[in-house]
Amino acid sequence: MTTQALSHEDKDIAVADLPQEQAPEKGGNRKRLFAGLALGVLVLGGGYKAYDVLVASRHAETDNAYVGADVAQVTPLLDATVTQVLVSDSQSVKQGDILVKLDDTDARIALEGAEAQLALTERRVKGLSATDLGLGAQVAARAADEARAQAQLVSAKADLDRAAIDLKRREALAASGSVSGEELSSAHNAFASAGANLRAAQAAIAQAGASRQAAIGTQSANKVLIEHTTVETNPEVVAARANRDQARVNLARMVIRAPVDGVISGRQAQVGERVKAGQVLMRVVPVSAAYVDANFKEVQLTRVHPGQKVHLTADLYGGKVAYHGTVVGFSGGTGSAFAVVPAQNATGNWIKVVQRLPVRIALDPKELVEHPLRVGLSMNADIDVSN
Repeated sequence: MTTQALSHEDKDIAVADLPQEQAPEKGGNRKRLFAGLALGVLVLGGGYKAYDVLVASRHAETDNAYVGADVAQVTPLLDATVTQVLVSDSQSVKQGDILVKLDDTDARIALEGAEAQLALTERRVKGLSATDLGLGAQVAARAADEARAQAQLVSAKADLDRAAIDLKRREALAASGSVSGEELSSAHNAFASAGANLRAAQAAIAQAGASRQAAIGTQSANKVLIEHTTVETNPEVVAARANRDQARVNLARMVIRAPVDGVISGRQAQVGERVKAGQVLMRVVPVSAAYVDANFKEVQLTRVHPGQKVHLTADLYGGKVAYHGTVVGFSGGTGSAFAVVPAQNATGNWIKVVQRLPVRIALDPKELVEHPLRVGLSMNADIDVSN
C-alpha cells in the first residue's frame, strides 16, 4: 500500500485551514480548574470556620451518656422466713406498698414477753414508792424505841443511885448492930439489880440507835431507786419500755415495704426462703427521679458549669423525643481514677490518653412521665455553653 507523505509546508497549510474556535486551549482550561479548586477550598474553609465560631463553639456534645438513678435495695433487717412475695419484676410500686411478708411468730412472742416485763417493772417501781412510806414509818418507830430506851436509862440510873444510898446507909448501921444481916444482904442485892438494869438500859439504847440507823439506811437505799423520778420516768421502767418498743419495731419489720416510688427489678425473694439480715431481696428503681451521667472529654469541659441547659435524646425513642435537662455538677474523679486496677502513669512507658469526666444532668420529671426511661439506656447530650 502506498503512503503519501505530506511535506512540512503541507502540514502548515492544513493547520492554518482549521477553524479558530477548534484550536487547543490547554493552558487556559488548566488555569480555570485551579481557580475553581481554590475557590472551593476557600468556601469550605470559611464555612467550617463560621460553623465552628457560630455553632460548634457554643455546644459540648457526646453520645457517651447513660441513664442512672439512685436505686433502692430492699433488704430485711432481721433473719426470718419469707411467707409472701406480693410483687414481681417490672411492676410499678408506690412508697409504702407491701413487697414481702416474713414469718412474725418469734417477733410476736418477743413483743408479748416485753410487754409483760414492762408491766412487772412498773408494778415493782410502784412497790418501791409504797415501801418508802413503810420505811419512813420504821425509822420513826426506831426513833421512838430509842427515846424509850433513853427514859429507861434515866430510870435505871435513878434506881442505881437510890440503891447505892440505901446500901451505904445500911452498911453504916450494920456496924452498930442496928441493921440485920438479912437487910444488908437485901440492900446489896438491890444495888446489884439496879446496876444490871442500868447496863440493860444502856444496851437497849445502843440497840435502838442501831435499829434506827439500819432503818434510815434501808430507806436511803430505797430512795435512790425512786428519787427525782415518777413511775413513768424511772430508769428501770424506761429500759423496759425501750425493750417493748424494740420488740414492737421488730414485729413491724416482718412486713417489708417499698422505700420509694419506682419499678421492681432483680427480684430474688421466694416463698419459704430463710433470709438473712442485709440480704438483697429486690431493687426498686425510681424511674421518675432518673438522671443522666454524660462522660465528656476533659477538653470539652472548659466552658461547662452547673446550671447550663442540656438537650438530650435517647436511643430508645430516637431524635423525635427530646429531653431538657440541667447540669447539676461534676464527678469527683474520672472513671480510670476509680477503676479496680488504676492506670500506672508513673511508669517509663507512658502514653497520654484524653480522660472523660462524668457530668451529672438532672432531667425534667414531667418529661420522664411522658416518655419513661430505664437505668442504663444510652443518651446523647448537647450542653449549651454559650451562657
